[in-house]
Amino acid sequence: MKKSLLIAALAFGVMSASAQDQAIATPRFVDNWSIGVDGGVVSPLKGHSFFQNMRGAWGLHLDKQITPVFGMGVEGNVSINTSTVNGGVSNKLAFDNLYVGLYGKVNLFNLFCGYHCKARYFDIDAVAGAGWGQAIRKSNQGGDWNYFQTTVGLNFNYNATENLTISLKPRVNFNMTDGNWDNTSCAYDVHGASFQLFASVSYNINPGFTCVRPYDQAEVDALNARIADLQGQLDGCNAACNDWQAKANALAAELAACEARKAVVKEVVTNNNNSVRYVFYKVGSSKITSDQQPNVEMIAAYLKNHPEAKVVIKGYASPEGSLELNQKLAAARAESVKTSLVNKYKIAADRITAEGEGIGHMFEEESWNRVAICTLENAK
Repeated sequence: MKKSLLIAALAFGVMSASAQDQAIATPRFVDNWSIGVDGGVVSPLKGHSFFQNMRGAWGLHLDKQITPVFGMGVEGNVSINTSTVNGGVSNKLAFDNLYVGLYGKVNLFNLFCGYHCKARYFDIDAVAGAGWGQAIRKSNQGGDWNYFQTTVGLNFNYNATENLTISLKPRVNFNMTDGNWDNTSCAYDVHGASFQLFASVSYNINPGFTCVRPYDQAEVDALNARIADLQGQLDGCNAACNDWQAKANALAAELAACEARKAVVKEVVTNNNNSVRYVFYKVGSSKITSDQQPNVEMIAAYLKNHPEAKVVIKGYASPEGSLELNQKLAAARAESVKTSLVNKYKIAADRITAEGEGIGHMFEEESWNRVAICTLENAK
């Protein structure tokens, strides 16, 4: 008997540990409770007429499903003396037996098929328990007596809804106490056992388990490293964004200052005497065209014929385009005449002054203001 109890205890421990290895979130204390009403019949298993000595019984139970596989509970039941078992007198209004005990149960479907995060419509529990019993007898039968009882059986459960379960519970109860009665024994002897069949209705309070995905430490470390890398990339992007924003702000400030700056217009005094020559240009160009080359040649000839003479070249631009562009274009036109005089006609550079004057307003015809005005000095 002791060996059988030890094996049963080890089996429950292994089943419970197996349930704990499931990928299930730890439920709250208030989750997975059930309370129910039991009703049925009980009769001696051996040594007496089974159906003749059958009597009605009912009870209550309260249990908690600790894991999808393993649960524990407490139950109590009474049987009504409606038979003459053991020579007693039949009395339909009196109890002849009381029992209160603890039990453990293992969901066989979840144990062998796994829990898939949702309760099945039908499942089976293996149940084992132990507790205190009291046989109620009249004084002429020796009076009441207490005994230790173990019970094994199955629960056939139909989960009608998430909160309602209907069960059929066949059990075998063993009287383990040697009280010198004919129906007692210290061993698992069927002659001292009874068969019990209950139908049960249970209400489930906060039922169900939450499935979670387990992560090993290596995977967690890899995810943390990835998060750190992405955070570093984000910080780099933020720094680059701030840098470009600062540049954009600087350019915006420069543009605002440029727009607020007033154009500088130089007053040009025209000179119509013979010491002035003009070199005209095409729009946007500082290149001396072939039709303007004779004017440059006339200036070079004059400087060769008058060694003491010098020339001042001032470049202008018409008002099309931006002020800065026209200022550069005006300087380039003056420089193009100087370059031609020095390189082509071998005039000394120190006899030539070339400078840009920006936008010109000498002529009413705007296209004429794209010009380099060459003024000969010390001419006789």
